Amino acid sequence: MAKLYFYYASMNAGKSTNLLQADFNYRERGMATMLFTAAVDDRFAAGTIASRIGLSAPATMFDSGTDLAACALARHVETPLACVLVDEAQFLTAAQVDQLAALADRVGIPVLAYGLRTDFRGALFEGSARLLALADSLVEIKSVCECGRKATMNLRVDAEGRPVAEGRQTEIGGNDRYVALCRRHFSAALQAKA
Repeated sequence: MAKLYFYYASMNAGKSTNLLQADFNYRERGMATMLFTAAVDDRFAAGTIASRIGLSAPATMFDSGTDLAACALARHVETPLACVLVDEAQFLTAAQVDQLAALADRVGIPVLAYGLRTDFRGALFEGSARLLALADSLVEIKSVCECGRKATMNLRVDAEGRPVAEGRQTEIGGNDRYVALCRRHFSAALQAKA
C-alpha cells in the first residue's frame, strides 16, 4: 500500500537535499518520478528545486489552484510513476493534501512531501496542518540552533538581523530572512524585541 509521507523541519535542515536524494534513488533504479515545487518560491530558477548545497532538479510548479492529482495522473498515464515528491509542501492547500492522499490511497503512488511545519510566528501553515493530520508517516528532519539544541522554530529577521514578529505568513527568503532556532532562543529573541 502506498503512503503519504510528511518530512518536516525548520529552515536550513536539508529538506530539499533529502527530496533530491530520494528522487535520485528512484531514478537510479530506472523508476519515473514527478517533482512539484511551489510557484511562490522564487529564490532560485522558476520550476526548479534547489538545495543550499548546490543540487537541483526541474519540477512542476504549483499554486493554490493546481490539481496535483490530475497533473500526476496525466504523467502516470504516459509513464507509470513510482513516486511523487513535493517540495515547499507548507504552501499546499488542505484540498491539495487531500488530493495527494487520494493519489496514494486510490492509485497506489507513494507521495513524499517536504516542508516547514510552522511559520515565523510558530503557527502551522495550512498545508502542514493537513499533512500532520493525514500523513501515514511523519518524519522530522533535524536542524541545529546556535546553542547546539535541535532547531524547531523559524525566526524572521529584517535587513539588519533584528527579529520580526508581525507580517504576512508567507515571505520568501533564505538565510538573509530566517534563522532556525530552538524554541527557547526563538522566544527569547521575540521577547528581547518587545
